[in-house]
Amino acid sequence: LQNVRIDPKSISFNMWKDVPVPFYMTVHFFEVLNPKEVIRGAKPVVTQRGPYVYREFRSKTNITFHDNDTVSYLEYRHLFFEPDLSNGTEDEYIVVPNILMMGAAVMMEKLPGFMKIILSGALASLKEEAFMNRTVREILWGYDDPLIDTINTFVPGLIPFKGKFGLFVELNNSNSGLFTVNTGMKNISKVHMVDTWNGLKKVDYWQSNECNMINGTAGEMWPPFMSPTSLEFYSPDACRSMTLVYEQSGNFKGVPTYRFVAPKTLFANGTDYPPNEGFCPCMQSGIQNVSTCRLNAPMFISHPHFYNADPALVDAVEGLHPSKEEHALFLDVHPMTGIPMNCSIKLQLNLYIKQVPGILQTGKIKPVVLPLLWFAESGSIEGSVLKQFYTNLVLLPSLLEYVQYIVLGLSGPLIIAAAVLM
Repeated sequence: LQNVRIDPKSISFNMWKDVPVPFYMTVHFFEVLNPKEVIRGAKPVVTQRGPYVYREFRSKTNITFHDNDTVSYLEYRHLFFEPDLSNGTEDEYIVVPNILMMGAAVMMEKLPGFMKIILSGALASLKEEAFMNRTVREILWGYDDPLIDTINTFVPGLIPFKGKFGLFVELNNSNSGLFTVNTGMKNISKVHMVDTWNGLKKVDYWQSNECNMINGTAGEMWPPFMSPTSLEFYSPDACRSMTLVYEQSGNFKGVPTYRFVAPKTLFANGTDYPPNEGFCPCMQSGIQNVSTCRLNAPMFISHPHFYNADPALVDAVEGLHPSKEEHALFLDVHPMTGIPMNCSIKLQLNLYIKQVPGILQTGKIKPVVLPLLWFAESGSIEGSVLKQFYTNLVLLPSLLEYVQYIVLGLSGPLIIAAAVLM
């Protein structure tokens, strides 16, 4: 118990402070093969590109212990491209929706007609089109687009940011917010459980108190002596708490584990799963609207290839092949300590596109939730850390148990002998 608390004196403290597990982020893009046809109303045809692999280093800073048995910290992520592990380079070009333009068009659908006419003229003068051909580096880490200044001029506050636009532009060399978690010093059952995130007990993105709750841990470790039921964590990337459910027991390189996976209801809509009504407005089951925490852009998250989603989403885009083996997320956790041994968290980013009257560049695009990319953050304990883990948590307990049986076996004759002597 002492060694799983967040305490500078505990064995696990350094593992918690500077995660020794080699993490990798792999990114797969969905390239649109028929952009001109899609503008004329055809079904999108996509092909998967990648993976583009990044080595991820995590470290905590600003670690501050408080009197109420909590500790606050910022965890930074640093990503470095791994060309030898990737199927392609960051300089490769990929055809994807013009995310900024198509997102802004949907967001401006309810604006007065004259505003859309002005914007459509501005888009034409900037030569903005519904689809763009940009490099992996630009799509992920940002590119300069005069459209940002144009939109901010005509519709101030619609997209409240300046500078480069990229899907992961704020991910690298940044933190995921100020977490304050329980240390477990007085109550080990609360260790790693989130007390606040950015000073909040709950967020305000969603429509119900249940959906706004910040539950579970920060997703790195859990309290020890886990039961084979479920686990929870708060994900700033998804802007919500997530609950995974127990699937099966197993072992990772000799260390016993519980495997936790996503239930089919994780991204279900409010009709199929009423507790998720607070995440609406909803569309089909299997995709979650995250526009309220993504600058009101028509963005959705899901499992890769719409795994576990309404088949209509897969049928609307040609080239998707969902499978549990490739696209299901999982966490393998050592139940005695609550430390993950092996994990792969997978999410897909999607953009809702459609024809917007008054915006000529949107052509006759039929309404569709179009996948942009999916990514996995994966890691497993290995090397000297795994060896130490196995020795302390598998070999020694087994040896102690063996000795216990020997002592119990000898205690019977000793008791009898003592009784005879008396």
